[in-house]
Amino acid sequence: MYNLESYKASADSFMCTLVPESSSSHIEYTPGGLIYKPGGSNLQHSTTITFLMLVYANYLAKTSQTLNCGNINVSPTWLRQQAKKQVDYILGDNPMGMSYMVGYSDRYPKRVHHRGSSLPSVKEHPQAIACKEGSTYFNSSDANPNVLVGAIVGGPGKDDVYEDDRADFRKSEPTTYINAPFVGALAYFVANPNL
Repeated sequence: MYNLESYKASADSFMCTLVPESSSSHIEYTPGGLIYKPGGSNLQHSTTITFLMLVYANYLAKTSQTLNCGNINVSPTWLRQQAKKQVDYILGDNPMGMSYMVGYSDRYPKRVHHRGSSLPSVKEHPQAIACKEGSTYFNSSDANPNVLVGAIVGGPGKDDVYEDDRADFRKSEPTTYINAPFVGALAYFVANPNL
């Protein structure tokens, strides 16, 4: 039989790192409030941690517990509110007023680092485009001809700034490890709209 207490202690410890008022806090936030971890594709961390906050908040609520972070007790509601702030930031409530989900709102990344999105459609360009010919489209400053609706890009830097630059793949490339956990967070908030 496994003892799950050690796993709970690890989960508690990690969640406490997300609480700025906690003595064990070490997760960085941008000035605009986005969870930030140095390196590329920062939204992979934000979306995953957002999903984990919601999962853990549900666990705490169902077991009538709070999170003890030494000098502060954290409620499941607080975790949900923080997760909602991350979702709102990603969808446009941020200093740039930009949604990092392509096609969501009036302002979103238009030069996504994605081959299928940056090349013209077969309908518009029926001739084959050889591999090396794709660089013409890649290096263009024009918006992608195929809008990759619903894709979340890598996101802004630690200063909340996002340059819409196809060549900066760390910020402009959508990936499954960014988008997949965000689907879980969105599903939670669709099912629980009153938060």
